[in-house]
Amino acid sequence: MNTEITPKVWDQLLSMRRGTLAKTLNGFSPSEAAAWDLYSPLARRDTGPMTVAQIGQSLDGRIATTTGDAQDVSGPDGLAHLHRMRALVDGVIIGVRTAIHDSPQLTVRLCEGDNPARIVIDPTGRLPDDARLLQDDGTRRFVVQAVDRARADGVEVIKLPLRDDMIDPRDIVAALRERGLKNLLVEGGGITIAKFLEAGLLDRIQIAIAPLLIGDGPQSLTMPNASDLLCNAIRPKMRAFALGSDVVFDCSLGALVEARA
Repeated sequence: MNTEITPKVWDQLLSMRRGTLAKTLNGFSPSEAAAWDLYSPLARRDTGPMTVAQIGQSLDGRIATTTGDAQDVSGPDGLAHLHRMRALVDGVIIGVRTAIHDSPQLTVRLCEGDNPARIVIDPTGRLPDDARLLQDDGTRRFVVQAVDRARADGVEVIKLPLRDDMIDPRDIVAALRERGLKNLLVEGGGITIAKFLEAGLLDRIQIAIAPLLIGDGPQSLTMPNASDLLCNAIRPKMRAFALGSDVVFDCSLGALVEARA
């Protein structure tokens, strides 16, 4: 469905994100109503905590070239979509490999809205203190680690144990929610998203596909314990939204979360 994010729609979504539910959808065009359907599950604060993931990829399922160039995988509308998702959640989670390789800011720049808390999973303390996402701009910053390593003033350290050489995503989500971060976005990379997916923690996953054929390079999502049989594969309920340069597949994983609980 064609999706139009007008100022009227976005203002109501931000109002919902701040705790004031929109009273009516009267006057929305079909494309505005589609935008509401896409973003309102992230904006709501009256239905309990939510964890979502987003990944941008090419038509052939790649997230970068063989040299690691990933800057332009998503088109301009796909990038704007990601920034809207950031604006509607309480915190954004990435793994340390993504933090080091891509040096993301994890800020809201392509739409109106507040920056979410920035969270990096760094079990062994590899992330340098001058990383862009740790810079003090008034936004809460977290490092989730398993080692004793001091961080710069203002960076909140969450120390959690290793389980099978990794920090359990369940422990991460529980610790963040204890600190007031209820709606979470797992933004990358693909390995981190797969771990949260396999742990049954994702309520939704959004896959933004750009009209691009890369030919080779890292795949968008590879699960460590994938099913050998299609009959056992995850088959989420799915809706597709046309966002100009990209198409977003919004997949509901609520049943999987309940099964893994």
